[in-house]
Amino acid sequence: MKISVKWLGEYVKLPASVDELARKLTAAGLEIEGLEQPGAALKGVVVAQIQESVQHPNADKLSVTKVDAGGSAPLQVVCGAKNYKVGDKVPLATVGTKLPNGVEIKQAALRGVDSFGMLCSAKELGLTEDSSGLLILSPETKPGTPIAEALGLDDVVLEVNVTPNRPDALSHLGVAREVGVVTGAAFRSPEPKPAESGGSAADKVKVRIEDSARCPRYAARIVENVTIKPSPQWMQDRLKACGVRAINNVVDVTNYVNLEYGQPLHAFDLEKLAGQEIVVRCAKPGEKIRTLDGKERTLDADDLAICDRDRPQAIAGVMGGADSEVTEGTKHIVLESANFQPSSVRRTSKRHGLHTEASHRFERGADIDAVGPAIDRAAQLISELSGGTVRSGRVDVHPSPQPPRRVALRYARVEKFLGAAVPEAECRRILGALGFRAAEDGSGQTTFEVPRARVDVEREEDLLEEIARVYGYDNIPARLPRGIAELAPEPAQAEAERRLRQALSGVGMNEVVNYSFVAPKSLEVLGGKDAPVVLINPLSVEQSVMRTSLLPGLLENLSRSVRHQVERVAIYETGRAYFRDPEGGQGRRPATREVHRVGGLVWGLRSGRSWTQKDARMDFYDAKGAVEAVLHALHLDGVRFVPAEAPAWHPRACAQVLLADGTALGYVGELHPRITKALELPQGVFAFELDTEPLYASARLVPEYHSLPRFPAVLRDLAVVVPAELRNDEVRRVILEVGGALVEDALIFDVYTGKPIPEGKKNLAYAIRYRSPERTLTDAEVSEAHQRIISEVNQRLGGALRA
Repeated sequence: MKISVKWLGEYVKLPASVDELARKLTAAGLEIEGLEQPGAALKGVVVAQIQESVQHPNADKLSVTKVDAGGSAPLQVVCGAKNYKVGDKVPLATVGTKLPNGVEIKQAALRGVDSFGMLCSAKELGLTEDSSGLLILSPETKPGTPIAEALGLDDVVLEVNVTPNRPDALSHLGVAREVGVVTGAAFRSPEPKPAESGGSAADKVKVRIEDSARCPRYAARIVENVTIKPSPQWMQDRLKACGVRAINNVVDVTNYVNLEYGQPLHAFDLEKLAGQEIVVRCAKPGEKIRTLDGKERTLDADDLAICDRDRPQAIAGVMGGADSEVTEGTKHIVLESANFQPSSVRRTSKRHGLHTEASHRFERGADIDAVGPAIDRAAQLISELSGGTVRSGRVDVHPSPQPPRRVALRYARVEKFLGAAVPEAECRRILGALGFRAAEDGSGQTTFEVPRARVDVEREEDLLEEIARVYGYDNIPARLPRGIAELAPEPAQAEAERRLRQALSGVGMNEVVNYSFVAPKSLEVLGGKDAPVVLINPLSVEQSVMRTSLLPGLLENLSRSVRHQVERVAIYETGRAYFRDPEGGQGRRPATREVHRVGGLVWGLRSGRSWTQKDARMDFYDAKGAVEAVLHALHLDGVRFVPAEAPAWHPRACAQVLLADGTALGYVGELHPRITKALELPQGVFAFELDTEPLYASARLVPEYHSLPRFPAVLRDLAVVVPAELRNDEVRRVILEVGGALVEDALIFDVYTGKPIPEGKKNLAYAIRYRSPERTLTDAEVSEAHQRIISEVNQRLGGALRA
């Protein structure tokens, strides 16, 4: 919000410098984002009165003037404009001045005649685009006056970042009160007293509120026999400084009071209101209104409208209607000052794409107590500037007045909460200056009435925050917080997750972070049976449900990468999947069941293109290898990869990952071609998705000590011919089981099919390492164990020793 420092100074004594003012306000929570000095670019330009003007002796289009610029003697200036006359007062850029357009004024001889400056147009001063002639100033201005002062530009405009919880600071009076609090200066608020005459306002207009929940208060005043004309220059200057365009004296007053009080107002042409009646009601479906921006809008049944007897005349809290706007022919006006429910205005403003000065304030919560003073102030100013008469009284409909909110402050909590001892008297002074009235004193505490403008103050902590920000955060000593005897150990899950990330990064995968919101079709294409949790107010259709899998986000990352011609994608994500809970929402039970998972995806070239090697592409074993890297990092043994079928996975390459106790972790494999086709992705996408809760619970994070072997190992190879469908892990499990304590490990090193291996068979070759921790094994012991393994493999698995 823009705040005029000159305007602010009417309500409170300001610090010596603007920089100090900005610093104090920022420290108190009203951050000053910028300072504008409209007149800074006009330094060196002054008011000059033309005393004499004659034709240039050597140029038909030039004149030689003598001007009074407030100095001891007149200045001679050559001028090319013709729109002035002797006695006019115009801007003079003195020698040495640098104009906004970059022109630097120097003493010069123009066609043989010396010129000591330049008389300026509005365009040359950077004020407007009018370059038709000199800017003619008010005859009341004094020669030598800086032009910025003469034009009302000798001001500083503060750009204040008002947070959404502080609507009380969306006005000059609100900011002035803050200045008075932080500087200790007296705050002076206007006391409007419009001169009333004639009959009662209630005789001219009736007000009826049909929805008091959305409009708790509506006030109206009547000003008759107004003359519509431009506002005085001082008001136009203030509106312009705050970024508001001047229109006419009535409309400008409503905008002026809005900037002054933070209370939006609107003026209706009384003679254009059917039945001279104002009805605050919800719009009827399909009702139309042409707003002040010239657009015809169809109202929704949820829109609150300000209507006359027949039709809507304004969208409540947002914008007025064109049918009853104030024009040059307006004679009698109805002033509106009301309070509207913030959520109602917010919905309507968003629905119609209208964000106005009024909606900006009502959406955050306007002060219901400002309704009366603001409308009185506006009526007084309109009467003074338009010559109109104000009818006595105001029509003020306030169906259900509510008492002010009360909050108790325990003074003993101030030091405990803030870490600084703030005297009770200072606490009272701060809160009193902010408008909090002490309503009741108790033992060691005071109950304060909260000003209605302070919608952000609801409990004791809010009062403590007010004390802290005004007392000064810099005045609170820096102290270390009270510690505990010992630090709590880091949860095992945190270490497990760290190792998981390191393992996946170690195999060349990059972490991604996606939204938990996805499109319904992204889940449908995966073929899952779980109905997703639907958002009530989604950001978009593409983010309207909660994900039940991490794969949709990873596939969207892949799609984006492929569109950008990336040749290799290896990514992973850790996050939550969300499922409906039939018993959710009962008591304190969450509405959804959240499952933490890790998912990964690989596609494309196994490594970068190189002339030294072929362009090999990643396959099932790259995805499986990533999972095995995680298992190794968590020291998990006995994990099995069992062939499986699932809706999202290709039948030819899908394995379910099982812990040693049979707990299912998830799947790894190739995505089904149906999915890649539906999502317009290339073939050959391999992925995995695992539940991390059982993964972390089974992790062995504390190293176990094993002494180095004291006795040598004996190595024997075993080549067996087994059915082609038999898995390696089944054969290996039999070898380790039968070998018992003598078999330290069994590693497969060859898989062979083809002649001379029979059809439907394959050869598996294992390197078996025999070792005893107690003694050196004899050849006979190893041979006996080896033969026992061969026999069991043949009997249990239908294998045969390869000849």
